[in-house]
Amino acid sequence: MTDTTPPLHPMEREQLQAHSTLVVTVESSAEFHGAVTDAIESIDAGEEAASPPTLSFSSYDDLMATFTPRVLDLIEAIRRDEPASINEASRVVDRDVKNVHEELDRLARLGVVFFEQDGQRKRPVVWFDELLIDLPFEPEGGDATAAAP
Repeated sequence: MTDTTPPLHPMEREQLQAHSTLVVTVESSAEFHGAVTDAIESIDAGEEAASPPTLSFSSYDDLMATFTPRVLDLIEAIRRDEPASINEASRVVDRDVKNVHEELDRLARLGVVFFEQDGQRKRPVVWFDELLIDLPFEPEGGDATAAAP
């Protein structure tokens, strides 16, 4: 298996570890662009970005395909048991090493986990204590009157 996960810069890891919450949400491209623009303007003005790290999906289906019950169990097991390698993580959750490795690679690309290299072993690390899934239920098209009885 080839690892295509780009390594996190030490400052990025430090910034992530300073937060204890990862927010996962569904938002449109326009909403995402607006939030990023606001954050950049705040930073340019010398202000600190106050919002916690957020992972945004463009659809509910994409979010649910990523955070399946098996993936959530894996994340929780890594946080709780701190396995020393991907092989050990697969033993903790009693699953095939190849499948666990693939899931961890995907989660690393999304920034949900990162790996610490220890010789030949890669130790998966979950950097947050809490995962908040924010699912806004807005009427299609954002028209509030369409939802009125």
